Parts: sequence; structure tokens; C-alpha cells
Amino acid sequence: MAFARFFCISSLSGLALPALAQQPTDTLRRQQLGEVVVTATRTERSISEVPIPVTVVGVKQIKAMGAVRLNDVLGEQTGLSIVADHGRGVQMQGLNPEYTLILVDGEPLIGRTAGTLELSRVAVGNIQRVEIVKGPASAMWGSEALAGVVNIITQKPQDGTSGTLRLRYGSNRTADVSASVNTQGERLGLTAFVNRYSSAGYTLRPESGTASVPPFANYTAQSRLTYKLGERTRLSVSGRYFTESQASTYPVAAGTGTASVRYESRQQDYSFNPVLTHGTANGRLFATARFYLAGYRTRENYTYAADGAPYDNTYFNQTFLRPEVQLDWRLGSKHTLTGGAGYINEGVEATRYDAVQHMQSYYGFVQDDWTPLPGLNIVAGARYDGHNQYPGQLSPKASARYQVRPWLAVRGSAGRGYRAPDFRQLYLNFSNPVVGYSVFGTQEVRARLAALAAAGQLVPDPATGLPLINNALLDRASSLRPESSVAYNAGLQLDPTDKLSLTASYFRNTLRDLIETTPLAQKTNGQSVFTYYNVSQAYTQGVEAEAGYQLRPGLRLSGGYQFLLAKDQAVEARLATGDVYRRDPTTLITERVKAADYGGLFNRSKHSGNVKLFYESPAKGLTASLRGIYRGRYGFQDLNGNAILDTDAEYVRGYTLWNVAASKTWQQRYTLQVGVDNALGYTDPAYISTLPGRLLYASVELRLSKK
Repeated sequence: MAFARFFCISSLSGLALPALAQQPTDTLRRQQLGEVVVTATRTERSISEVPIPVTVVGVKQIKAMGAVRLNDVLGEQTGLSIVADHGRGVQMQGLNPEYTLILVDGEPLIGRTAGTLELSRVAVGNIQRVEIVKGPASAMWGSEALAGVVNIITQKPQDGTSGTLRLRYGSNRTADVSASVNTQGERLGLTAFVNRYSSAGYTLRPESGTASVPPFANYTAQSRLTYKLGERTRLSVSGRYFTESQASTYPVAAGTGTASVRYESRQQDYSFNPVLTHGTANGRLFATARFYLAGYRTRENYTYAADGAPYDNTYFNQTFLRPEVQLDWRLGSKHTLTGGAGYINEGVEATRYDAVQHMQSYYGFVQDDWTPLPGLNIVAGARYDGHNQYPGQLSPKASARYQVRPWLAVRGSAGRGYRAPDFRQLYLNFSNPVVGYSVFGTQEVRARLAALAAAGQLVPDPATGLPLINNALLDRASSLRPESSVAYNAGLQLDPTDKLSLTASYFRNTLRDLIETTPLAQKTNGQSVFTYYNVSQAYTQGVEAEAGYQLRPGLRLSGGYQFLLAKDQAVEARLATGDVYRRDPTTLITERVKAADYGGLFNRSKHSGNVKLFYESPAKGLTASLRGIYRGRYGFQDLNGNAILDTDAEYVRGYTLWNVAASKTWQQRYTLQVGVDNALGYTDPAYISTLPGRLLYASVELRLSKK
């Protein structure tokens, strides 16, 4: 974990690392020999040399796309899908959003809902680049990095004084207003960014009486202060604050009719991150001390619209604290050893938790980055995480890259990732007041079952009269283990000409101990009591390929494709023995399901891809882009009662979105941009609430600078 964050912050604080490559001027053309990444290997490396799959989206590409939020950026990248599951999250290599770690300058964003971190919380107006590392990265970043890492690198102070004002307005009365300022002196540097983003929302199904996306407004403020304490000592202090409010009205059942309920919510998150770095005079040893404090809170109030009487109220408060120290020892120009340790304290207080809950963990890591031969790079490391709620986890990973020819390189990696049980799976205490079912975390379930039994709310065993509880599953739930994955990746990188670049890779993730819900007992109201336990074994595997071609100076065509298989191994075993059946809901005919009918895990597309055409003319101040994003059909829900995806009716049809943007800059100060997202106006009101149809927008930007 530490090495990537060390160099990331070192660059932000201005610490000179002479042996490392410097960040080149960003252009829309992929600079394979110059583009620098920090997330992949914990060292600043050229993207063309890293031994594991990594994608970098630079600031000029982000602006050319007309993107304003993080989901806009990630949704157009090969191998990533934006999925709506308690918010808009990113699915990577077929793994759900809870398995991808989202970082800002190397520090995690907190505040997930059922495992999904809402990507629209992140404005991109002050982003320098986004780095995407695919495959388990727990050896670097710990829990939640089982699928990969998205690291958002924000702008650092630049020489001189400059500022930017930007206004964008578009369909659904969507407005994005931002301002930034930068100054850098001999010792002191400062960046500050503020943003307001709002929308009137939209409704895809007016007959439902509810908005697909209700009106909202949010604000972001972010700043970084850097100070040169000495020739080799730097201090960086950064902070972030976000708040959003939302309100809507929707109908609920009331007696024999319906009533209108007013919903109001507010969410906030904040972070504070001081970093102190020091390098020795010979440049061989670097030390870093970091402290990270973050918080997230939500409030949801429900009242009857007619008289304002309370209907329901909920709250959720989460805190995250982590100190960390590290040492980076450069043994030679081609050999770096990194080691360090840290401590994490997380707390949560919520309506559905009986008390303030805390989880503590500690970790240590080591990594060796070595180039033993010209063209051969080997990176090997491991991290150990100890925890107060589950057994310790060791996460090793090794990767290598070899330059076979000047135009051909091969690379491969193998590693283990894990995801720790979250607060919900450990401490949840929830009983639905309308339907009547209950869900308890594994640390609460025994006491809650005893309380329900004492109150006579559990169905008894006819033979003994005692509550009928599945004790075998209860014992398994009490020893809940982290989910884990063993992953392999192998790929080729080809640059046959200066104009053409090609990459292709095969990946496989074998997952163990996936956490699912299970019923333990039946309540006297006919509903069940649920908890969590380890049961599933699954895998995702596939191929990713990307190609880029420079059609002419300033005009580049690129495309990407992913083929994905994602399946439950237990289901495959049952299909092999002929133990899976389905019943047609229309004809009521029951038949055995063939293995070829099994479509795999829900919400995964076997085929997905993109095509992009970017144009840039700095002399004329023009940029333009045309981007197409394809997502093949994917399973939505079981309709025939066998709990697997096996019929055409259970799929959401595939679709293609086309986005267009163009901008003109005058005097290097004024920029006008116009664009259309989802230009063909595709919608699917029944299954996809996050596609509002055609979205038009225009923006103006003013840049001021003083050297």
C-alpha cells in the first residue's frame, strides 16, 4: 500500500525524486513511453513498463469527454461497467462494486450502501488523472481491493498563480458550477477547488408516481496545502468535504388505499490527511508518516405529505482513522525495497445497529521491485492484515514483465485478494416493520434469536416444542470468514509502429467463501429470520483487448472489447449431475436445465466494448470526441423459480450509447464546449433507471493565470 501512496504524495508535495520519471504534458494521444502511474506497483513507472494491467485517463481526455462526475469517466473504459445497485458503482472483471477499492490520492473513500460506493459523489473538475488497476491488489491496498483499485489523483500546486471558473448547464436543468485556484511559491503551495452540482431529476415511468432520480443538489470543497520544511522534507495537508440534499414524494400503502410520503435526505463526507515526507541526502532512503481521518453520515426523514406526521427516520454515521509509516529503500537504480505498517480504527453508529460498533485492524507490508536484466522487471510483495473480528489475512502477489522485442512485451501476474466482512454483515439488527422479516449480523444473531424465542415469535418444532432453528447454519454464521480470490493475468503489449498500439490479456479470478444471506428460522408471522454465512464459490474469467491507431496528427481512433464468463461453481456442479429444473410460468411444464442454458451470474454482460475517436488541434484551440459504449445483454432476475439465469426472458437486452462533445478555446483563456450524451436517446424504463435518455449540455470556462 504505502509505496504508491508515498510517491503519489511526494509528487503532490513537490519532493524531488531524481531517479524517477516525471509526469509528461498530457495530450489526447496515448504517450506509451512517458505516461507515469503510481498505483500499479507503488513506484512511479512508465505505463508501458508496469507488469500488471493498468489504465490511465488523463485530464485532457476527461475534459474532451465533457465528464463532470467519476461515473462518467469510468463508464467509458474497457472492462468496466457502471451498475445500479444501491447507487452507481463500478463492476470490474465481472466482480461487483463492493470488491473495487476507490481511492482519492491514495486514501479510501468511505460510505458504502450495501457495498456500493456512489461514484457521482466525486467531481472530476480538479482531477489530474485517474489510474485503474485491474485484478486483486490486496497485497498493496488491503481489503476491498479484491477486484482492483481506482485511484483518483487530484491536481497539485503548480508554479505561479492561476484560477479557473467553469459553468455547465444541460437537460433536466442539470447545472455544474466550479472554481479552482492554484498558487506555488518558493516554499508554500496551495490548491483549492469548489463545486456545485444539481439537477431537477427525471421520471422514466410517470404512471408509477415516483421519480426515477429525484431532484438533488450537492457541494464539494477540496484543498491541499504544501510546505517545504527543508531541502529534503515536505509537509502536505489536504482535506475534502462533500454534502448532498435530496427530496421527493412517493406513494405508500395505507389501509385500503395509498398515502403520499415526503422523503428528505442529506449525506455528508469529509476527510483530513496530513503527510510528512523526508529523504536522505544520497536519495536512497525515503520516510513517510501519514495520518488519515474520514467521516460519512446520512440522515433520511419520511413524513406524511398530508399532515407532516412522521413515517420513518434513519441515520448512519461512519468514521475511519488510519496512521501509517513507511520506509522506501533504493538499493540501486533498478532495485527498490519498501516496507511499512499501519493501524485502522473504524466505527459506525446507525439506526439498524444497537450500539456504536468498532473494528480495529493492523497491517504490515513489504515489496521488492527489481530489474535483474535489461527488459525484465519483477515485482513481488505481501501484506498481512490482523483484525479483531476475523482471522488474519496474508495477501501475496508477484508480477513480471519482459520486453521480448522493441515492439513486443509479455507480462503476467498472480496474487491473492480478500474482502473483509463489513459492519452490516457483522452487526446489523433490522426487522422490516411492513413485511415482517428480520436480518441480523453474525455477531448479533444468537442474542436476537433468543429474544424472539422468548417472545414466542419463532415457529416451534412440533416434536420438542422448542424454536425450530437451523443450528448447523447458525454455527457457520458465527465463524464468518473474509471473502477471498486467487487471480491470474497474462498479457501481450505490441507497438508494431509509432501509430499503432495493441494490448491483450487473459484474466481469471477464483473466488472462495463468498458471503450470502440464509434463513435460519421462521417467525410466527410467516416470515423468516436471515443472517450471513460463507457458502459460494465462483469464478470470473475472460479476455480484454484494446487497440489504438493515430489516423493523422491530432486524430486518434481507439477501441476496446471484453469477453467475460462469470459463474457459480456450485450451480455448474448441480447442472453436471442433472439436479437443476425449471418450470415455465406460462405452460407450467417442468424440465431439466441443460448446462448450455446457464447464463452465469446475474448483472454480467458476456460481451462489452467501446470505440473512441478523439481530435485535438492545439493551434486552432479545437477538441472533439465521438465515443460509443456497448454493453451486451445481462441477466436481471429469476422468473422460473430455480434461482439461476437460464432463459431468454430473464435477460435485459444489450444496448449502445453514443456520446459526442466538441470545444473551442480562444486566447488560451476562454473555452466553449457543447455535447450530447446518449445521442440516440436510448432508454429502458423497466430495467435501467440510470439512463434518462438524450442529454444535451453546454459549458463555458474562463482561465486566469499569473506567472
